[in-house]
Amino acid sequence: MNLNNRRIKILVLLLLTLLFSALLPAQTVFANEYKLGSGDIINITVYDEPDLSLSNIKIPPQGKISFPLLGEIKVKGLTARKLENRLLKLLKKGYLKKPNVSVNIINYRPFFVNGQVKSPGAFPFVDGLTVQKAISIAGGFTERASRSKVSLISEKDGIENPVTDLNLPVRPGDILLIGESLF
Repeated sequence: MNLNNRRIKILVLLLLTLLFSALLPAQTVFANEYKLGSGDIINITVYDEPDLSLSNIKIPPQGKISFPLLGEIKVKGLTARKLENRLLKLLKKGYLKKPNVSVNIINYRPFFVNGQVKSPGAFPFVDGLTVQKAISIAGGFTERASRSKVSLISEKDGIENPVTDLNLPVRPGDILLIGESLF
């Protein structure tokens, strides 16, 4: 009886784990892999050290921020977790015994929609963004837009790729180009 109860408890725990992992937002995975870049806004909190905490820091084009005691720190290309670890190591070198650092992304850098949309330009990134949603945010296609001439330039590699599926994800810094139809 005791062994059966244990098995049931383990099975229930496994099922609950699977259920909760399926319900976790995609943002969690995305944010863990996301590399910081120019235009992102972050908060850096050093617990119990308000003078070392920074709020609403917009990462400049050169990708470096000024941090108290440490000076210029390169943040561009790092994930939030890697930046936390880097700050922990630097603060342990003669400044704090047991620093506790947290980095949070407040706003992602914008994405861009150019070409035959009603309101081309830069737009704030939101999690779950697709090509179709990005086009809608930019006011939708113009009358001259070619739905077959849609391409995406990924910030990651800078290569222009044709879009055949409007459900393709758009990431911060990406550029969506909408071509013009001949007729």
